[in-house]
Amino acid sequence: MNPAALRRIDAEELARLLPMPRAVRAVEAALRAGLDPEADIPRTVHEVAAGQLLLMPSANSSYAGVKIAGVAPGNPGRGQPRIIASYLLMDAETLRPAALIDGSALTLLRTPAVSAVAVDHLAVPAAERLVVFGAGPQARGHVEAVRAVRPLSWVGVVARSPRQAAELVEHCREAGLDAEPVSPEAVATADVVACCTTSRTPLFPASALASHAVVVAVGSHEPTAREVDTELVATATVVVEARAAALREAGDLLIPLRSGDIGPDRIAGNLAELVRGAVDTGAVGPKLFKSVGMSWQDLVVGAAAVERAGAGAAP
Repeated sequence: MNPAALRRIDAEELARLLPMPRAVRAVEAALRAGLDPEADIPRTVHEVAAGQLLLMPSANSSYAGVKIAGVAPGNPGRGQPRIIASYLLMDAETLRPAALIDGSALTLLRTPAVSAVAVDHLAVPAAERLVVFGAGPQARGHVEAVRAVRPLSWVGVVARSPRQAAELVEHCREAGLDAEPVSPEAVATADVVACCTTSRTPLFPASALASHAVVVAVGSHEPTAREVDTELVATATVVVEARAAALREAGDLLIPLRSGDIGPDRIAGNLAELVRGAVDTGAVGPKLFKSVGMSWQDLVVGAAAVERAGAGAAP
């Protein structure tokens, strides 16, 4: 085939084709239609001089695809994104390439969209107060995603960089939300808490949370890093994308598992079970959705964008 003829979808076109609410609906629809997150192909991680090289393949009856992502911790100091990725979408029957998508933009869309699906099934209907840890692109995306499923009115930003916190606060205000920089103690009044950081240690004590709060932790896919403490994992209703992936990569769960403070049965269900009503969400206490990022999410959201492009989608 002629590589020059391959459809290319950059960040701007991806945002036009698939605004956040559409991405959320695409993820929900795929799970309701029978997608099994447990059957997804595990990612492989290779250590390289600059950091990590991640290969994330997935396939369904219509498409196959693979994301190649580089995680370079030194990039922010060079003025470059920490994660840079490309996504190749292929026809499932012939494996002929169908599109090349900006994989970084795809990650920044699908991760919050997946979180929003979980929040939609776990958070109280009137949830309006969000505390977000981190002030980078994923934090911005999670503000947009939570707003797509709940009547969000206030955002508190916890970030190490006052400049970045101020920028996210201003972004939220321009979007019509009340927003301000806050300390970690602000989780006490939050309906939803989004953890979007590179922290390797817990960001706040579980005891500080409101009893109805939903915590989304997306910052790590490493077995030795976590954003939430053992108490939260031991007492919350815990939902993961897939048990297999979480028990392979989620330090938030693996650290207390290794210490013997919890067992594998602490996981109440995976995201597909949650969407299909098979998870008991009525228990008193906080809810935790732990995400490590999975290949099926790129495939579902990437395919939805390509299909809308093929249908001549309007903005």
